[in-house]
Amino acid sequence: MKSIIIIPTYNEKENIEKLIEEIRRLNKGFHILIIDDNSSDGTGKIADRLATRYSELSVIHRPAKLGLGTAYITGFKYALENNYDPVLTMDADFSHQPKYLGDLLEHAREYDLVIGSRYVKHGKIQNWPLHRLILSRGANFYVRMVTRLPVFDSTGGFNCYRREALEKINLGSIVSDGYAFQIEIKYRLWKKGFSIKEVPINFIDRARGRSKISKRIIFQAFLLPWKVRLNS
Repeated sequence: MKSIIIIPTYNEKENIEKLIEEIRRLNKGFHILIIDDNSSDGTGKIADRLATRYSELSVIHRPAKLGLGTAYITGFKYALENNYDPVLTMDADFSHQPKYLGDLLEHAREYDLVIGSRYVKHGKIQNWPLHRLILSRGANFYVRMVTRLPVFDSTGGFNCYRREALEKINLGSIVSDGYAFQIEIKYRLWKKGFSIKEVPINFIDRARGRSKISKRIIFQAFLLPWKVRLNS
């Protein structure tokens, strides 16, 4: 399988080179696509330097901080145009540990969407303050109750998609961002009948750099479950 990992970045200079090197050490043959939103700290330049060294690494530069959702859509379109299957997504801050990529890839042989899940049996979260943990658990419970989506970690971004599933989604019609984007694409795939599998991961809060979460992203994620339920 010709697989690709999509990694959106914004000001991740302390993480990005270490992450790329760790993925390469897995020797799984992954191609990697970095989508950088005009980072002010030089992340894009680091990515370009690495791309000249490693043929399996590509970089897309965007002119501004345009949001996580549109970054993923840009990456999905690139993957489809270049015949990748499956397509994996992960954060650049090491909260998603590369050692789990093989698990996601293995289960993608049987499932259309594989989720690296914090909230199934044996899944864990490390180093989050209590209020963040309550917010995240509460949000995922809220999404399940409103949408009936049978997923325990609907807001997570450590995922593996089969090409066929992405081809059936109208990517241009997705306008949500952040956590809401993660909810919406999972919901759409479920409603279309694609199979979903959650595998446990140990999620570790970032040790370097700053979180990009905002009140706008949280508010959008709160409204999204009702929007997709009513639209469906």
